[in-house]
Formats: sequence, structure tokens, C-alpha cells
Amino acid sequence: MHWVYLSPHFDDTALACGGLTWEQVQAGDTVSIWTACAGEPPAGELSLFAGELQARWKTGKGAPVDRRLEDLNSCHRLGAGSLYFTIPDCIYRRHPQTGEFLYASEAALNGPLHPSEAETISALQGQVKQLLTHGLRIVVPLGLGNHVDHQLTRLALEGLGIPAWYYQDYPYVLRCPDQVRQLESNGWESRLFTVSQAGLVAWQDSVAAHASQISTFWSGESEMRGAIAEYFHMTGGIRLWRKRPGRPVNSKDNVTERA
Repeated sequence: MHWVYLSPHFDDTALACGGLTWEQVQAGDTVSIWTACAGEPPAGELSLFAGELQARWKTGKGAPVDRRLEDLNSCHRLGAGSLYFTIPDCIYRRHPQTGEFLYASEAALNGPLHPSEAETISALQGQVKQLLTHGLRIVVPLGLGNHVDHQLTRLALEGLGIPAWYYQDYPYVLRCPDQVRQLESNGWESRLFTVSQAGLVAWQDSVAAHASQISTFWSGESEMRGAIAEYFHMTGGIRLWRKRPGRPVNSKDNVTERA
């Protein structure tokens, strides 16, 4: 099998599915991680918010380059291939006419997509479509937590009208138990994929490779490793979701909360 994981950012697949991707590679499957928002920032000054994030990440203006190197290391630890699309991270994106920053605060990251993003969704759809071949098993984020780049990635894939599995966005899923419970009542089915102790270590190692991002959720690597181990023991593995056969995905099935 050839599994393709669509990752909004460089670290999202490692966070949500690192143990599963490692197990799939060990079983002889091919795994590729396609990162949607891997493009360079547009020319010009960054927003104050983007500058603050890059300072915390200790990357400066070279954040996309540094994060890509982290991702290559992470994918190597998982045995996965990597591919990068040209959409910039949401913190860099501007309105195509006014030039205003679309997401210049923490609150904006987890709100509705800006109306001008229809063009960005269409662009990502086109890039993904060019790479689709028969037999790929596509895995896309549910969008739990409502991060705009997770919404964008899911909407781009769904616009292509192809079957897909969906992964629970970790660690956002911990804050959205009600959204997860809604899935079964909305006609979804799930499968729990077991992860071994060796898979857990590979999972933790793959997240550790994204060193600049650990401070987003944890005080350091040790806390991160403990949190992933706790999630692993709580869930017993990694759960993927999909619509039951014959029931197409539509806006009423969307489990992300929109403003």
C-alpha cells in the first residue's frame, strides 16, 4: 500500500500519526507526507505576530527553510518520504488586493477562513491533483481545533471528491471531545491502528525532530515525550476516521466549528 498523509504544517503528521506511519513502513507499506503550507513568505515585512512566533521558534526569517530541515529529519526517523507544496503558512499570508495580513493574532489562527482563501484552496487542490495516482490511500486532518491551515487542507482535499481517511489533529483533539463524539452520530466509522512500544519511541523521536515547534505546546522535549506517551496509553493506538460507504462528505458532516 502507498499511504499519503496531507499535513497542514511540517509537524502535524508527526504529531498526530507518527507512531502509525512508522508501523506502516515496518509492515512494508510506502508512506509519504505531503506538507501543504511549506512555501516561502512573500516579500516585505512580517506581521508583529509572525515575528513573535519566529522569535519563539528561534528561526528568524528563515523559518520555512529551518522547518523543512527539521521535517526531513523527522521523516527519516519514520522512514517516510516527503513532498512540499508552495502555500505559505497562514501567519505569512496577505489579502491579494489590500495586502493586509489575514491571520495576525492567535485568535485568528483558530477562527473562520478568510473569504479570500478560496483562491488558496483552489491552488492547493490543483497541486495535489497533479500528484494523485491510482491506489494511493489519502489521509487528511479532521480539522479539530479549527486551525485555519487544517481547515484549508481538509477543504482542498474534499473538493477533489476522492475517498479519504481522516486523522485526529493531536494535540488539538484533547480539547475537542465533543467534536469527536459527533463523528459516529454523523455517519462516520473509525479504525484503531495499534502502535507498538517501538512505534511509540519512533513517534516521540519524530516529534522531537521538530525542535522549533515543541514550545508551541510544551515546556520542553521531556514534557512532550510524556504527553505523547500518555495519549498513546489513553487511546491504545492511533484512530483514523472515514465516512461510511455510500455517504458522501458534505458541509453538514463537517466536525470543525466555524464562526
